[in-house]
Amino acid sequence: MDHEKRAIVLVSGGLDSATCLAIAQAEGYACYALSFDYGQRSVSELRAAERLAEAAGVAEHRTLPIDMGAIGGSALTDRAIAVPEEETEGIPVTYVPARNTVFLSYALAWAEVVEADAIFIGVNALDYSGYPDCRPEYINAFQALMDLATKAGVEGDTIELRTPLIDLTKAEIIEVGLQLGVDYSATVSCYQADEQGRACGLCDSCRLRKKGFADAGGEDPTRYRE
Repeated sequence: MDHEKRAIVLVSGGLDSATCLAIAQAEGYACYALSFDYGQRSVSELRAAERLAEAAGVAEHRTLPIDMGAIGGSALTDRAIAVPEEETEGIPVTYVPARNTVFLSYALAWAEVVEADAIFIGVNALDYSGYPDCRPEYINAFQALMDLATKAGVEGDTIELRTPLIDLTKAEIIEVGLQLGVDYSATVSCYQADEQGRACGLCDSCRLRKKGFADAGGEDPTRYRE
């Protein structure tokens, strides 16, 4: 029998991760969806992640609790720091220190347990907020770490770190997702979405999402607060 291809897919509940999950499934992977309750402002994104994983019929979906709020240092985990509602220069205060490193480490551990062939993460280095852990250089470095730090890597069975969205514009990501049947109305991208998942329409993530749908020429299904 042929080996069943397995992948860990990081699913936040947002637009990018929903597209990434659809791509992994279209490539024939049995998907293990991984989400994190890390102390983020918007818990509605976790409910969105649950809906997306269930609708996709993933092999398994786990949501792991990590108290990154205890460390702070980001507007997404510290309510004393306001989420910017206009463009800022440099790395924004919504950057969560070492978040992708922490997330990918957990994903790597689960990948070893289920003998996954790949890890999918929806990082993007074009229409993005400028986070340092979304750049190709970072992904290449983490791949090198994966090769060195795992039983699979030592035995020559590399776990591949996949970033299918990294060089796409937001509009291109949306176009790919629509072709794969992604229901973007079920996703939550806003940094400060309310309990019902309604977006503020002002934060950096909302601006990028709005522009993406406009550039793609599609209808934006996002629910916004009045």
